[in-house]
Order: sequence, then structure tokens, then C-alpha cells
Amino acid sequence: MSLSQHARMARVLALAIPALLLGGAYVSQYGFGLYPCEMCWWQRWPHFAAVALALLAYVAPPQRLWTAIAAVAILASGAIGLFHAGVEYGWWPGITSCAVVVGGGSGNALDDIMNTPLVRCDAPAWTLLGISLAGYNFLISTAGGLAVLGLLAKDRKA
Repeated sequence: MSLSQHARMARVLALAIPALLLGGAYVSQYGFGLYPCEMCWWQRWPHFAAVALALLAYVAPPQRLWTAIAAVAILASGAIGLFHAGVEYGWWPGITSCAVVVGGGSGNALDDIMNTPLVRCDAPAWTLLGISLAGYNFLISTAGGLAVLGLLAKDRKA
């Protein structure tokens, strides 16, 4: 069964959106030293799932279903991004144990403890126009996930 133009575009977006957002996350991490906190990782997991599901939509039927599930995973990452952004902006309390220790060991335990940076979930590592990376993930993932579902729904009506 051949997919319509809308379903093909939805499938492309379902793969491109999480892949590009994960790529941006890794560039910011390894290129600019913006290490992820625990909630940042929580946002990445649904994107990993969405990439796998979108790839599955290219090789296995039912392609529309895999694309729709990928869109739901993208929306899940957006929801986590909203929660994380709310914690960063102080709109609600976060998870109390949410911090990640970054770095490797030098062999001296005390030096390692004293010199290891701590990445907190309640303080944005970077903002643009007052929006944190978690906020941008919310905006892009929500718009993208809804666009994929909208394209699939448009195809359904046609």
C-alpha cells in the first residue's frame, strides 16, 4: 500500500524532528560543554524512541501507526520539557534529587569530589530570548508532534 503525500511528510517529520533535537542536544553537550541534568536526559529518551519508531515506519507496516506512535513520543518529550522548564523558571518544585555529577576521576577522591561540576535541573544552562533549552524542546516537540498528527489526520479525511 502506497502512502499519501501527507503521510509521507508526517513520516519524514517524525524522523527529522527528534533526530535534529537530539543532534542539537549532543552538539550543545560536546561542542559547548552544556552537560545535561537528569531531566534533560528524561527528555532525550522519548526522542530516541521516536527515532526508532519513525525508522520502523519506513520498513514495516502499518506505517501510519508507527508514525503516529513516534509523534506521541515526540509529544511526551515536549511534556517533559514543559515540566523541566517550569522547574527552571520556578513555576513549580522539581524533583529534589535532580542533579548530575559530570566528569571523570583523577585518582584522588577528595580532589574529584571538590572539582566535579554539578549540573542542576532547576537552573538553565543556557537561554535565548529568556527561553531555556527545555523550553525550546517543549515548543519544538509540541509543535512538531502536533504537526505529524495533523498531517496524518488530514490524510485520513482525504
